[in-house]
Amino acid sequence: MTPTVKAFFDEATFTVSYVVSDPETGSSAIIDSVLDFDQASGRTSTESADLLIRYVEDNHLNIVWILETHVHADHLSAAPYLKARHGGETGVGDVIGEIQSTFKGIFNLEDEFSTDGLQFDQLLADGAELELGKMIIRVMHTPGHTPACVTFVAGDCAFIGDTMFMPDFGTARADFPGGDATVLYQSIQKILALPDETRLFMCHDYKAPGREVFAWETTVAEERANNIHIGGGKTEQEFVEFRSTRDKQLGMPKLILPSIQVNIRAGEMPPADDNGVVYLKLPVDAL
Repeated sequence: MTPTVKAFFDEATFTVSYVVSDPETGSSAIIDSVLDFDQASGRTSTESADLLIRYVEDNHLNIVWILETHVHADHLSAAPYLKARHGGETGVGDVIGEIQSTFKGIFNLEDEFSTDGLQFDQLLADGAELELGKMIIRVMHTPGHTPACVTFVAGDCAFIGDTMFMPDFGTARADFPGGDATVLYQSIQKILALPDETRLFMCHDYKAPGREVFAWETTVAEERANNIHIGGGKTEQEFVEFRSTRDKQLGMPKLILPSIQVNIRAGEMPPADDNGVVYLKLPVDAL
């Protein structure tokens, strides 16, 4: 079966969120939602998430799942807001505890912060199958960018997070804590082993030089042949050498520090201080 896919592009963070629906029953999953965050003021808003909600309501859909392909370092998740408005269970790769443990130390989080992933409703193992009406979403563990990255496969569609971008932009970095270029190469091969016609949906697009419009959908065949970092039969050694060199030249994502602190909590903010105000930490010289 082919799901109905509606994409929502947030140009402020270059993030693509998706509402994926079973066309027969209206059961839907939201993948990689965005909570708007102004770093200068520290203020949040829900304009991006409200676009998803409006689409869900206009089309009489039922949100069953609110899924994350990974712990994002470039935007805050709107999962709690969406869940409060329309229900649905949150889900993330079951290796999330490794990331939580790493960043609990980096941010010196409260002792009570749990590193077992139970802030999420479901921890998703490789090969898990999620019911979506009369359809199934299959979970494929695709680490490398982070240890807990997953790809969601539904019908002829795969939502691949930050493993790859459009063919003219390449692949994700692998230098975050727990990232590994060799593992990323192997994960990408799993995606490229899907049928040629499988539609691949990106989590981000940064509009490669020379391209006039943003884009976020391609196919396995197109990526295998034309991805500038890994296509055309590039070997693991070639990819790892390229990726390792390139990553050393990259700066940190603009929202990495607030994003990680929120997203390891399934989109919830840290506990308020005794004055009732929520604070996000800014570790100095720690990353």
